[in-house]
Amino acid sequence: MPASGRSDRGEASEGRPSAPRRARVALLRIAYRIAYRLLSIYSLLRRKRGRGRGVKCVLVHGDSVVLVRHTYGPRRLWHVPGGGLHRGESTIAAAHREMREELGVDGVTYHLLAEVDLRLAHRNVRIGCVHAELADTVLHPDPVEIAEARFFARDALPAPLGKEVRDLVSRAFATAATSTRTTVGQ
Repeated sequence: MPASGRSDRGEASEGRPSAPRRARVALLRIAYRIAYRLLSIYSLLRRKRGRGRGVKCVLVHGDSVVLVRHTYGPRRLWHVPGGGLHRGESTIAAAHREMREELGVDGVTYHLLAEVDLRLAHRNVRIGCVHAELADTVLHPDPVEIAEARFFARDALPAPLGKEVRDLVSRAFATAATSTRTTVGQ
């Protein structure tokens, strides 16, 4: 550790982020909130016929599932973590990227659960839903995007929940129990 008592990551020696790091996180959270609102307005005005693409990742450990609250959008709601697909990116590749960026989860195997259509931020989005079993409960949430990330018992989910959560959690545990992969329409 440098003589200043701060780690190379800009954290104070007691594990608390430094003042400049806290300020940076606060400013980036504000930028995410503004971007989310602008995207919502743009989606309303444009009424694009095309469909967005995204991924939702049901991460489980035993009988528990990871849910997150975001720092932007409807911040009170608990959601299954996920994000958007980059151009030409597969659902599985997006799951690996998003979970590494948002929760610090790496080295897991994702299995396709389903594809569902959701309306998010006034836009129709085709979501590829994936499932992964985590070896442990260690998460490293990105403080800019994720306000809170926690494991919940599948029969004791918090409130309020995003509209996709119960269905995706049920699918993940049913799939794990039968060791088969399902898609909507099968």
